[in-house]
Order: sequence, then structure tokens, then C-alpha cells
Amino acid sequence: MILHFDNVRLIDPEQDRDAPGSLTVSDGVITARDGAAPEGAEVIDCGGRCLAPGIVDWGVKVGEPGERHKESYASAGRAAAAGGITTMVVRPDTNPPLDTPEALSFVIRRAADDAAVRVRHMAALTRRREGREMVEMAFLLDAGAVAFTDGVRVITDTRLMSRCLTYARGLGALIVGHPQEPILSRGAAATKGKFASLYGIPDVSPLAELMGLERDLALVAMTGGRYHADQITTAAALPALARARKAGLDVTAGVSIHHLTLNEFDVAGYRTFFRFTPPLRAEDDRAAMVRAVAEGEIDVIASFHTPQDEESKRLPYAEAAPGAVGLQTLLPAALRLHHQDGLTLAQLFRALSLNPARRLGLPGGTLAVDAPADLVLFDPGAPFVLDRFALLSKSKNTPFDGARMQGRVLGTWVGGERVFE
Repeated sequence: MILHFDNVRLIDPEQDRDAPGSLTVSDGVITARDGAAPEGAEVIDCGGRCLAPGIVDWGVKVGEPGERHKESYASAGRAAAAGGITTMVVRPDTNPPLDTPEALSFVIRRAADDAAVRVRHMAALTRRREGREMVEMAFLLDAGAVAFTDGVRVITDTRLMSRCLTYARGLGALIVGHPQEPILSRGAAATKGKFASLYGIPDVSPLAELMGLERDLALVAMTGGRYHADQITTAAALPALARARKAGLDVTAGVSIHHLTLNEFDVAGYRTFFRFTPPLRAEDDRAAMVRAVAEGEIDVIASFHTPQDEESKRLPYAEAAPGAVGLQTLLPAALRLHHQDGLTLAQLFRALSLNPARRLGLPGGTLAVDAPADLVLFDPGAPFVLDRFALLSKSKNTPFDGARMQGRVLGTWVGGERVFE
């Protein structure tokens, strides 16, 4: 089948382009741009709406194995397709963790059978994510791992972390770290300041993030490893990241959409849907992260989709499970940065699609000829009020419930096949 998208606004982050045009797809790949419709093609009149590379969402939690009641590959795939996400890069913090080739092979098969979108997997960095013994990286790479991480668990043994980076360097593998000083941040549910003190919430200084990042960057300098900081959320951490890049270290960084669109005051009323790890930051930090995305200092925006059941959230604020679902809300929340903070759509999709695909060595993230036809068609100005019970995820823990949002996904294609309409 040949598809021809006509009367469309092309959002191309690779060329930093946002302009009218057309796009032709054949056999699952992009074959032409800005040309006439080939004979026999199915012409899709997009009505001047936006067509962009499908989102590559790096850091998605799926509950298989062990917590399928929170999220399955089938439900996550449906939610991702409805959110314009064409590739989910899944975390290994399952029960049991994805720390062996056998466990990884199992979830790869499950994802291939059940998910409507592409799924790639990160593997655990240490056995059982306990920070004591390195996993068999080479075997896990052969089994299909695209990166290695223990998620929000920080490896406190610096010798072990340096060995992981050294071994990964020899394999060309990427290590994903969570930059927090683990002792200071243990049990924290808010960022240190007047607001946290007023509400009596256990807090942590934002400098804990800087301390954790500087330790990891020092180890990267010592070993020459490849490193990605999963979430940078404070302005204090940005100069250290800039120095590392200036020194030639192979480092990149991401940020969650929640830390770009929410701040510490959203916690008011002890609303546990706003409980995250790391905690929400001050407005100055949020604004600094938005500028960092615009200027390319932060490479990746991700949902960090973390489904939690009602019982995990209906607890005192500090005891509630952290995290929120984000597959369907990632794009409309990101469009707040366009409507309110002035980021261009090309800048947004550079961080949502192009950069994560490039960093992980995945195809896609671009509208170039011969690229996979992983596409999202959306109306950036379409208003709606979010109803969490209308989300396709099994869990409904979103901080945007009842929020007025702009930006509706109209269609999603994976390899030229429509998976959402």
C-alpha cells in the first residue's frame, strides 16, 4: 500500500523545519517528500494539521512480569498509539527485574505479540537491581537490550559503577544513571524549601541531584564510558553537564514531562498524583529546564510512564508510591511548552523523537526519505479537558486529571500501518 499525506504541516526536527508539504509512504518507509501523489496511492488529506516523526518514549514502565494488573504490553501499546508514541523504550524495574537474557527474551516476545507499537528494552545494570554484582552485559546485548540501568536505584559502590562503565565501554553499551545522592534523597517526597517545611513533607535539597551527577560524571571521565542521565531537574546541575560535554565526555541527559510542566506548588492539598522521584522542583528550576531543552542542553523529554494502582496512591503523601502514567498525556503536556513557553514544534520533536532515537541507535525520529514510516498526525490547538478514566492505560494515576489541555492525536502509524485513529 502507498500512502500520500497531502495538505499537511510537516514537523521535521532533523532539518529544524515546520512548513507545509506532503509525504509519501510505501512498504513501511518514507519514499518521497513534497511531491505529487503517486498513481494508485491512498491520499490522506490532513487539513493543514501537523505530521511529525512518531515519539520515542524513553523510560516507560510496563508491569510485565509481576505487576500486570497495573499495566500490560497490550494496554500500554494502546495508550502509546493513542498518544502518538511509536516506540516505547521500556525500563527493567519489573518483578523480577530484567537482569538475565531469559527474562529479557520473555518480555521481548510478549511485547511483539501484544503491543501495537514498537518496543525496545533496557536491561538491569546489576543483578536484581541490588547494586552488588554486574549483569552479563554481552549476553543481554545479544538478547536485545538497548541500554543498561537500575532505574531510580543508585549504585552506591563506586568501584562497581566504574567497572560497569568500563565494561560497557568495551561493548559500546550505554549506561543510564539516576543522578541523586542516595542517602540525602532517601525517603524524600518534596524539594527542600519553605513550601515543604510548611506542609511537613520529608524533603531533599536540590543539590543532592548535583552531587549524584558530579559523581557519575567523574566516573565517566575516569572510564571513558557512554552515559545518559535519566532525569535532570534542577538548574544547579546544568553547569556540570555543560562542563562534561565541553571536556568531550560522551554524556546526554533527559527530563520528565512532569518536571517541565509542573512545580512544587502543585503538591498543595497533598495530592499524591503529584508525588514523583525526584520530587517536583521550584518554578525557577522548571523554567531553567525548559530553557535547557530549547538550547539543546537537555537532549530528551520522556513521560517516565509509571502506572500505580489506586491502593498505592491512596496513602499519606510521603508514603504513596511515586510516579504517574504518561503515555497519552506526553504530547498534549509537551505542547504546553509550545503554547506557553515558546518552544517551537521542531524543538519539541527533537527532544521527543530525534534525539532519543539517535542516542539509542534506533531507526526513526525523522521524516527523511528511507526512514521508517513511524508518524503522528495531530492538531496542536485542539482543546479538551482530560478525564483520567478515559485513558487507555490500566492505571489512571495522572496529575493532569481535569486539566484543560491543547493538542489531540488524530492518527498514529507504525511502519506505515495505522495503529490509532
